[in-house]
Amino acid sequence: MTELTTDQQRDFEAAAFRRLVEHLRERGDVQNIDLMNLAGFCRNCLSNWYREAANANGVDLTKDQSREIVYGMPYAQWQALNQTDASEAKKAEFEARWPKDH
Repeated sequence: MTELTTDQQRDFEAAAFRRLVEHLRERGDVQNIDLMNLAGFCRNCLSNWYREAANANGVDLTKDQSREIVYGMPYAQWQALNQTDASEAKKAEFEARWPKDH
């Protein structure tokens, strides 16, 4: 395996992150509860991790700002365009799997 420099690794990780965000933006039909139930994270988690990284590096991002970066639009707008009501089965699965503080 080729050894990567720190800069290369960072650049490749950033490219993968951008690709993930682009993919999630294209798949508005995939609901956050589905992502949480299947993968243990969702768009909101991703935006929280982004904000935490920014804040840890002295950049003050708000929750709304980091969500707009991930969603590609204000969160309320994304919800109005894409969010559907979760079934009782999906809600029950989420409640059974995830701690209350998530």
